[in-house]
Amino acid sequence: MIDRQSRLLTKSRKDVSKDEASANAQLLERGGFVNKLAAGIYSYLPMGLRVLTKIETIVREEMTAIGSEEVLMPGLTPKAPWEATGRWTDPGTQVQFQLKDNGGRDFGLGFSHEEIVTPLVSQFVRSYRDVPKSVFQIQTKFRDEPRAKSGLLRGREFRMKDMYSFHTDATELDNYYEQVVAAYMRVFSRVGLNAFRVKALGGVFSPEPSDEFTVEAPVGEDTIFRCDHCDFAENKEIATVKAGDTCPNGDGSIQEIKGIEVGNTFRLGAKYSSAINWTIADKEGKTTPVLMGCYGIGISRLVGAVVECSHDDHGIIWPQAIAPYDVHVVNLMRTKADVADDTAVLLERAGYSVLYDDRPEASVGAKLADADLFGIPVRVVISERSLAQGSIEVKARKSDTPILVAPTDVVAAVEKERA
Repeated sequence: MIDRQSRLLTKSRKDVSKDEASANAQLLERGGFVNKLAAGIYSYLPMGLRVLTKIETIVREEMTAIGSEEVLMPGLTPKAPWEATGRWTDPGTQVQFQLKDNGGRDFGLGFSHEEIVTPLVSQFVRSYRDVPKSVFQIQTKFRDEPRAKSGLLRGREFRMKDMYSFHTDATELDNYYEQVVAAYMRVFSRVGLNAFRVKALGGVFSPEPSDEFTVEAPVGEDTIFRCDHCDFAENKEIATVKAGDTCPNGDGSIQEIKGIEVGNTFRLGAKYSSAINWTIADKEGKTTPVLMGCYGIGISRLVGAVVECSHDDHGIIWPQAIAPYDVHVVNLMRTKADVADDTAVLLERAGYSVLYDDRPEASVGAKLADADLFGIPVRVVISERSLAQGSIEVKARKSDTPILVAPTDVVAAVEKERA
């Protein structure tokens, strides 16, 4: 596939508000990946949507690999299920947008779906033979966030993967919980993030401790105490250690860092199944409450987190797996563009997705600046200067050093620079 830059809906911008202090807010808006409608509310533009969709595909692959089935539940939900658990009026959970329909009936926009998924699955899971069972969805969520800021990191409307598992005993729940943790680590690795597991409070979802998955970043709002030698890490909210302490595991020193939460997992126990009196028969024929787990990944937050962790002074540096395109072909020729056209076609036929900067009116400086800002993994530049040497220029976005290759060798050169 070849997309011509001259035909893109969006163009790069320089007029992003300086009030947007975070790198992801600045770079994603400047690059035309997203457009801010209001605090915490963004439109995803063509290149931004391509990134978001690639992340969703990775998440979907890893969730189905551990046996979870995809569903899609309503975002608009009636009041009654929330009343059953007390979360409609509980001040600690008032993060839901509430509204009335034309008949005066109360509804909420879903910020999480425990109250909806539990009665849904209870219609189909009746005995121990039906468990373990797991379902997930990728959906737009809404939260009445009082401090929407930092670009995609704290939104009022956002994309999320929420997954729920159902079990007859704690051992079975624990086993599946650890499968999810392993799948989460694969997701984060595939999208280019070095995430780690952090013990945290259960918050509004569960009275039990939870696990958060965090990436270190100065813009992060979470304070984490982490060992410099092992995988011990605690959120400040539950911390039993402080900076400078010896790690409870024996070796290493505790450091205080800032982090961005990109996922979380909870053992819900029977909190939500008990609210609807849902029990099933175990192997001995006795009724037992259904135990649940809940697992979330902020997909749109991942977009922002990747940018925070992978950029330089010139722009974004997208990991290959989620980049909007594989290759950015930049034509700097002032006259004929045959070689640039042919290069784009050659790369497309080799299986690469190509953004082709064919804009006749843009300056050399503007084209190269856009290439850096967009952050596509490999840039191929065709100019009169390099062609005079019988070459074209190939450079990885993460590298400072281009290589010159014959036009016929461009596919091999791109593959090398992607490695």
